[in-house]
Amino acid sequence: MAEPVITDAIVAAGHDGQAQLVVQIRHENGATGSVTLDAEWAFQLIELCGVDSAEGLRGQSWQRFLDLMQHAESKDNRSVHA
Repeated sequence: MAEPVITDAIVAAGHDGQAQLVVQIRHENGATGSVTLDAEWAFQLIELCGVDSAEGLRGQSWQRFLDLMQHAESKDNRSVHA
């Protein structure tokens, strides 16, 4: 079975002027969506995927980010919302 895939990731300015990463995702059924990550989560996702930039996230499994969130929740025992 296919899984959600990151189709694009671009750096954008947040409402507070801080950089954010807008990640476009294509789901198994063909639907698309986007998630906005703050800089901390963006850097963690880039590191986890072993890429050097936001552009390198294209084609990566979205499951990597979900795993990262689950790890953070279990480690810190906190809720994380992307």
